Amino acid sequence: MAIARLSVKVGKAGKAAPHAEYIDRDEEKKLKQEQAETDLEHSAYGNMPKWAEHNPITFWEAADLYERKNGSTYREYEIALPREMNAEQRLELVEDFIQSEIGSKYPYQFAIHNPKAMDGNDQPHVHLMFNERLQDGIERDPEQYFKRYNSKNPERGGAKKDNTGKSYQERKTDIKDLRQRWADLCNSHLEKHQIDSRIDMRSYKEQGIAKDPEKKLLPSQAKDPEIREALQQSRTAHKELERLDLGDPKKDLKDLRDSPISDKEIKQGIESFKADFDNFKQLALEQYKEQQKLEREQQKTM
Repeated sequence: MAIARLSVKVGKAGKAAPHAEYIDRDEEKKLKQEQAETDLEHSAYGNMPKWAEHNPITFWEAADLYERKNGSTYREYEIALPREMNAEQRLELVEDFIQSEIGSKYPYQFAIHNPKAMDGNDQPHVHLMFNERLQDGIERDPEQYFKRYNSKNPERGGAKKDNTGKSYQERKTDIKDLRQRWADLCNSHLEKHQIDSRIDMRSYKEQGIAKDPEKKLLPSQAKDPEIREALQQSRTAHKELERLDLGDPKKDLKDLRDSPISDKEIKQGIESFKADFDNFKQLALEQYKEQQKLEREQQKTM
């Protein structure tokens, strides 16, 4: 199954231009003459006012300069893209998503990155950042653009900010709906390209899967060989458990509690079950390590 992940971030004044340069890999472009490697697969922008239509960084610099200090200069969607797709198919998917979610409303910039994941395969994802001031066709200079909106005389004020005044619960619902729209669009593209993989944006709990989500690693942790090896072993052990199909431990424990036996027997049964299950996981992990060791030794003799 393709990876399902969509996170939403908000940038404050002073953060927009540096972040735009980061996702666009500007420093790596400057080092191109030295043949610096880059994970940038594609970048583009759109809906910029006339004074920034040839350079999006100009827009983000103006946002940092003229937006009120505690105001937001951009909202960003960071979305995992299916590694089963090729670069052209991923770009088509991203552009369709932008058309359906952004349209002609907001100035935006995006970049598709494709670094290597821990398993050595591709890890494509897109950074889509946009400003929520609506494009209304009124020409404004950079300073006026980010001023407060004037409802009586729009041409005298700044561009109107969208999605303001929402409660935490409303924002939470919006993000949940957004993730579902992304899943529907992504799965339709996977089906169109006859790729036998789908994404599901629901949590493991909502899907009825007894598995804790992996904690996101810091960049320094992701580069640590020991941490990478431990994570890979954990993933391999979990796949082995899924292959063996041992059922749902939580459901088995619930069945024990619902059965007509004493509390003491239940407690003993639970402890025994947990011990047996932990022993099995440890044994599976040890077997995997031994297999890896054997393969490494065989490679040395070749």
